[in-house]
Amino acid sequence: MPFRIALSGLNSSTADLKSTGNNIANASTTGFKSSRTEFVDVFAVGYGGISATAIGGGVRLASVTQQFSQGNVDFTDNNLDLAVNGQGFFVLSDGGTRVLTRAGAFKSDREGNVVNSSGHKLQVFPAITTASGTSFDTGRLTDLQLSTNEGVPKSTDEISSKLNLNAAEIIPLVAFNAALTTPDPASYNSSTSLTIYDSLGAQHAATQYFVKTSPNSWDAYLKIDGSTVTGSPASLTFTNQGLLNPSLSSGSNGVVTMGPTTTISSTTGSSEITLDLDFSNLTQYGSPFSVSALQQTGYSTGRLSGIDIDSGGIVSARYTNGQSKTLGKVALANVANPQGLSPQGDTVWGETFSAGDLILGEAGTSSFGLMQSGALESSNVDIAGELVNLITAQRNFQANAQVISTADAVTQTIINIR
Repeated sequence: MPFRIALSGLNSSTADLKSTGNNIANASTTGFKSSRTEFVDVFAVGYGGISATAIGGGVRLASVTQQFSQGNVDFTDNNLDLAVNGQGFFVLSDGGTRVLTRAGAFKSDREGNVVNSSGHKLQVFPAITTASGTSFDTGRLTDLQLSTNEGVPKSTDEISSKLNLNAAEIIPLVAFNAALTTPDPASYNSSTSLTIYDSLGAQHAATQYFVKTSPNSWDAYLKIDGSTVTGSPASLTFTNQGLLNPSLSSGSNGVVTMGPTTTISSTTGSSEITLDLDFSNLTQYGSPFSVSALQQTGYSTGRLSGIDIDSGGIVSARYTNGQSKTLGKVALANVANPQGLSPQGDTVWGETFSAGDLILGEAGTSSFGLMQSGALESSNVDIAGELVNLITAQRNFQANAQVISTADAVTQTIINIR
């Protein structure tokens, strides 16, 4: 009997050594959670229960439980690296099977999918873009994929000007000739230019010319690539206080529609451009001509230049044309009993019945923690504590080995009785 009891102690100490060694081996593993061995004593239970004088039958390993305490958050230079500060797991797809992880070392594969080192795909709530803005479909999950295609261009459809026309200017003595590619400077008082875009993303130079026709009255011409746009000139009338008088000016409330342009489509094959010129912020004060703001709504094609992920998990792609696109919202998951999750290797866990039903949510809501981009959660292993456990397990192993040695000596003494 002592041999079996001591043997159970040796087996338990070996399991403790293995668990401690595994913790130490993974002390630098991102998102790793340390394990703890739990033991229970063994008693032989017969009919009528255990007697008051019963001696135990040794020890057995009850379970190896993982400790899901927070690890330190270390910052990196990779925006796709993610860490959760608080509760929650990242949701990954392993060939269609849902697995969980705290290791947020992600990268992009050849198809643009955001994956970990094992190829598991990061899951997000898909973005839904409507006229009122962007929302997320929290009822389903999808792979996070970074588009490798060029960003779609947008044709300019509006030009907004905020400038001052000098009230002290005189009426030009030379008539403005709209047919000229480059008008005579003596035929206009002021001009300003900006770049606009057609439906193919090609750039075009748009120049506005302002010609004073009488006190408080001006004509505004628009030329694109040297060609006068249909609808020019627009008539602008100002009040005695230097503000635009919409009722006496062209257009509606200071907005004048010009176009379509016929020369652009014949040159590039794009759609015609029709522009709304917003003159509502023009002034006519007795100060020199000045441009405070000049904006247009178009942009060219763009390549992916970077990825931003905020603390709520919203993933935005930045393009070289200055535009951004919301790709989704990183999903977090939790269960009622995290220690019931099944370790799958590669620092991921699988769902089990004992863990409870999976609860999906968003970072920063309910019991879920915040997300940190450009950071990784380190292992929660306490090296100092594990080394102490190592010494304790070693002593336990030696003590049980000594029990076997002593029992062997006693048995040998009994055998040697004559």
